[in-house]
Amino acid sequence: PLSPLSPQRGNPVLRFVRGVPWEFGDIVPDYVLGPSTCALFLSLRYHNLNPDYIHERLRSLGRSYALQLLLLQVDVKDPHQAVKELAKICVLADCTLILAWSPEEAGRYLETYKAYEQKPPDLLRERVEPGYMARVSDCLTSVKSVNRTDALSLLSTFGSLAAVARAPREELALCPGIGPQKAKRLFEVLHEPFLKTPKPAAGPKTPLLSQ
Repeated sequence: PLSPLSPQRGNPVLRFVRGVPWEFGDIVPDYVLGPSTCALFLSLRYHNLNPDYIHERLRSLGRSYALQLLLLQVDVKDPHQAVKELAKICVLADCTLILAWSPEEAGRYLETYKAYEQKPPDLLRERVEPGYMARVSDCLTSVKSVNRTDALSLLSTFGSLAAVARAPREELALCPGIGPQKAKRLFEVLHEPFLKTPKPAAGPKTPLLSQ
């Protein structure tokens, strides 16, 4: 089962973890999602009041798990600067930053990571017509810094390239591995006009009539 740390007992996120079993455990991270995956939970409001907390948690965690997530609940009005700083911290700590905009969304991320930890690899492979995934992946990876893992994550989340193109920038950023910068580039590329309006050709100059 999913193992939350005992101090998470009062976290409203746990009310929304319904799809997988869980039980409290004596662990270092806030959540153990499998033998090689764990998560720390952080409220952005709490971080603004206690900026040293996350540094201490990351130091105590070390590199104990192959995949270490920082599940950040965005619960302040102006999160951009703090999220940018936390993104840098995560890069240095080899930790994946995931943004959730509500306890329900945070719970859904925990459920998803735990559920996929138990699934066989065949279940994660695409079941679509041959060549389709490769073509869509090539399309998405033409965007700067978007790789094939990102492309698979986007298609797994949204279901199709059309749905990715319709998604708001904020939802793209929430997709695992994407984040604000990739989402911004992807959104801009997908919303560029296919054909740029040609500039009107300059016609021959009409000579001034002599008076």
